Amino acid sequence: MPVTAPSNHPEPKITATPAETPPRRQPLQLALILVAAFMVVLDFSIVNVALPSIERELHMPADAVQWIVTGYAISFGGLLILGGRAADLLGRRRMFVIGLVAFAVASLAGGLAQDPVLLIAARVVQGAGAAIVAPAALSLITTGFPEGAERTRAIGLYGAVSSVGFVAGQVLGGVLVQFTSWRAVFLVNVPVGLIAAALSPAVLGRRDPAAAARNRIRLDVRGALLITGAVTLVVFAVSQGVVLGWTSPLVIAATVVAAAAAAVFMRAETRHPAPLIRPALLHRKGLRDGTTLAFLLGLWNGGEMHESPPLTGLIIAPQGVVGFAAGVIGPRLAGKMGVRRLLVLTAACAAAGFLVLTQLPAAGYSPVLFVVTLIGFGTAGTALGSTVLASRGMADADQGLVGGMINTSRQIGAAVGAALLPAVAVSVSGGIGVSGDRAAMFAAALAALAATAVAWRAARPVPARAAS
Repeated sequence: MPVTAPSNHPEPKITATPAETPPRRQPLQLALILVAAFMVVLDFSIVNVALPSIERELHMPADAVQWIVTGYAISFGGLLILGGRAADLLGRRRMFVIGLVAFAVASLAGGLAQDPVLLIAARVVQGAGAAIVAPAALSLITTGFPEGAERTRAIGLYGAVSSVGFVAGQVLGGVLVQFTSWRAVFLVNVPVGLIAAALSPAVLGRRDPAAAARNRIRLDVRGALLITGAVTLVVFAVSQGVVLGWTSPLVIAATVVAAAAAAVFMRAETRHPAPLIRPALLHRKGLRDGTTLAFLLGLWNGGEMHESPPLTGLIIAPQGVVGFAAGVIGPRLAGKMGVRRLLVLTAACAAAGFLVLTQLPAAGYSPVLFVVTLIGFGTAGTALGSTVLASRGMADADQGLVGGMINTSRQIGAAVGAALLPAVAVSVSGGIGVSGDRAAMFAAALAALAATAVAWRAARPVPARAAS
């Protein structure tokens, strides 16, 4: 990630005040945050199951149906950094509630939609609500638990619940569509989101932890528009490259404008007195390594979700179970061997699993079941370690931004993986059969090996002045 030169403007100094005391560390508070995280992750997979039913009932063209997924992905990925920074400046609990309400209302609109345009619009708003909830929830954890074993344990539970949520979405989505209607996959979010929002003031506390910062600092609107536009266009270009072709004028234009917006953003941030992302943050090694690992994790994770249906089913379901287990035991391993060494181990496990899959036999389940255990452990452990690494040593006033950057990196990686790995499979034997899957798994292995190298480098001792 390129780093711009330091600005001549003094960086705003945000110090904790009594009004910014983190929430009390109680199981009920963590449970509420985990419920919200579960709901958001559930929505990623539960809607996919309902797409054929939606297409039939609303008489949607095949190229329009994909926008039910793409619209959500673009708004979610594009608004994560802004959502995280807004949580820092406007109050984490406040933005948490706003995001939950927006998500629930959009789910209601989607469940009642009689028109494809209204349904896609509801999905875009859902993505925006999720982009507010996700970084706010993660920053409530990282500011509410002291750095060390307690925070690592809470982040591990966050990852465990996310792993279960993704698999549960597929199962629950199938049940709801089979016995009720596709509309139920949207309506199921409404009571959960509204109840969680209603309980938040009592459970998380009514005091605004960012009140003092909000009185002194205004949101960098120009920076917010530039970075949101850049990330949104990147996700759009990658997702539509597969559909329209990589030489499509629309895809090329989106890529060029995204690059220009990112360049202008980086330059503007050095001159703004209260930038959205302070350039000094990009010098922090833990944040750089954490976001890089999140990107690579998203790449192999997003790519494997788009392989042939039989292979996808064999990979995803066991990974959810293993991911939950890794989220529970991962913090204990981190306590014994250190987060950086855990990252080396988990990324290497994912790489080994994908490399074994390149020798996948034409038939048989047993080898796959064993191998996806390695991949599931590697994926969950890397997610845990990258989040801990990125948030470690960061001021509470920046934890929302950290959550936004971690989630954005993983989303962009998933978009790239979803486009890259199937393209690799198609280039080998037309993507049909074991040979295409083997090639895609080899590409995923390369991403995991790159993550292993980043983790190995992060695990090496660094001078004290470089560690910050």
